[in-house]
Amino acid sequence: MESKSANYAQFFLRIALAFSFLSATADRFGFWGKSGESGVSWGNWQNFVNYSNTLNFFVPASIGEVLAIIATALEIILALFLLLGFKTKFAAIISGLLLTAFAFLMSISVGIKAPFDYSVWTGAAACFLLSIFNNYKYSIDSLFKNR
Repeated sequence: MESKSANYAQFFLRIALAFSFLSATADRFGFWGKSGESGVSWGNWQNFVNYSNTLNFFVPASIGEVLAIIATALEIILALFLLLGFKTKFAAIISGLLLTAFAFLMSISVGIKAPFDYSVWTGAAACFLLSIFNNYKYSIDSLFKNR
């Protein structure tokens, strides 16, 4: 039986990870402002695709755009799964693998400092930590488990 504090911690971790993914994807569609504004990384889809192609330097730009679409779709889907607590262990593991891949690609393409500055390694570690729980209280998973 996991403690009450562990239940709250894993709930907070799920929500924080979900909103981190949603915030990053919102930036790609300009929801946080325009490119060049304070706190805005991309500001639009094309800037994100350009950055994605920098990370995926080893594939043609046309494939890079497909990878950008896949990454964005995964981040939105995984965020929703984490937010709702649906298939949480699976979502946490896939999220951790996705963030680990991002961190490696960032390290190779733009330098080792970037994934540390953007806490990508920390996010990956948080995902893997979330995946070790056996029960996700305050989740859809918990509702199905108790039936």
